[in-house]
Amino acid sequence: MKPAALLALARRSSLPVDGLLAAAIFVLTLGPGQVTSRAELVALQVALVAPLVWRRRAPVTVFFAIAAAAAVQWVAGVQLPADVSLLVALYTVAARGTWRWTVAAGVTLEAGALLAAARWAPPGQFPFTAAALTALVAAALTTGLWARERRAYVLSLEHDRERRARLAVAEERARMTRDLHDIVTHNLSVMVALADSAAYVRKRAPERAAAAVEQIAGTGRQALADMRRALGEVAEPLHPAPGIAQLDALAGRMRAAGLPTRLEMTGDPAAIPAAAQLTVYRLAQEALTNVLRHAPGATAEVTLATTPGYATVEITNDAPTGRAPVAAGHRRGLAGMRERVADYGGTFEAGPVPGGGWRVAARLDLAAGLAGRGAA
Repeated sequence: MKPAALLALARRSSLPVDGLLAAAIFVLTLGPGQVTSRAELVALQVALVAPLVWRRRAPVTVFFAIAAAAAVQWVAGVQLPADVSLLVALYTVAARGTWRWTVAAGVTLEAGALLAAARWAPPGQFPFTAAALTALVAAALTTGLWARERRAYVLSLEHDRERRARLAVAEERARMTRDLHDIVTHNLSVMVALADSAAYVRKRAPERAAAAVEQIAGTGRQALADMRRALGEVAEPLHPAPGIAQLDALAGRMRAAGLPTRLEMTGDPAAIPAAAQLTVYRLAQEALTNVLRHAPGATAEVTLATTPGYATVEITNDAPTGRAPVAAGHRRGLAGMRERVADYGGTFEAGPVPGGGWRVAARLDLAAGLAGRGAA
C-alpha cells in the first residue's frame, strides 16, 4: 500500500497506526529465544501487547487489561521486555483520559513498578531500581499530560478561529444589509419622486416628463450596479464604489427628484481613504433620502469638512418640527448610520434643530478605522 493511502487510512481510523505500533513492540521485545521457547510466555507477550491496538479508542480499559496481564506475569515470576507497553498505555490515559483515571493509572503503575523492583532488583539495588522505574513512570505520565495540554490548546485555537470566522461572516452580512438598505431606499425614493414629477408635467411639459423618465432609467441602472457590487457579484474597475467625488451627483439626483440640495466641502477629500469615503457617501445618501421621503417641501444642505485624521459630515434640512423624518424606516436608517460611524470609533448625532428642521452629524476617526481594518 502506498504511503498516501496509509495516511488517508490513518485519518479515518486510529486502529491501523496503533496496530502497527503493537506489532512493532511485539517483535522488538521477543528477545533471542526467551519468549518463543514457551507457549505460556508467548501468550503473556500477546496479552501485554495486543490491547494497544485499541489504546486510543478505550485508553482506560486497555491500560487495566495490560496491567492485569502484568500482574499475572508478576505472580508467575516471569520478566518480559513487553512490559514497556504499560508505559505506552499510561501515556495514552494521561493524554486522553480524565484526571481521575489518569491518577488511578499512575498510582497503579507506580505500585507495579515498586513490586517489580522488590521482586527482581539485584541484591542491595532496590532503591536504584525503584528510582529508575519510577522515573520511567513519571516520564510517561508527564509526556501524556503535555500531549493533553497541547491538544486542548490546538482545539482552543481552532474554536477561536471558527468563532472569528463566524463573527466575520456576521459583520459582512450586517455590512451588506446596511448597503442594500441605503441603495434600495435611496434609489426607489428618487425613482418614485421622479415618476410623480413626470406624471404631473407629462401633458404641460412633455420634454420635462421625458427627462424625468430618462433619469428614472439611469437611477435604476445605478441601483442595479450598486446592488451587484454590494453583493460581491461583480468587481468592475470602471465602476468603483461611490465616494466623496460622487456627492455632487447625489445632490443633483436629489434636486431632480424635488429636494433642493446644497453641497459644501472644505479641506482635502483626497486624503480620506476609499472605505471612509464610501461611509461618508452612504451617510449623506441615507440622510437625504429620509428628507425626501418624510419631509416633502424641505430644503437640505450637506457640509463636509476634512482635517488630518478626521472627516466631519453634517446634513441638515429646514422641515417644520412637526414634519421631521421620524418614521420607523428612518429609525432603521439611523441605526445603520450609527453602525457605520462606530466602525471608525466616531461620534454620531441625529435629532431636531431648534426652530424647525432636522440635523444628522457624524465625525469619523480615520486612524481608528485604519487600525480596525488592520487588526481584522
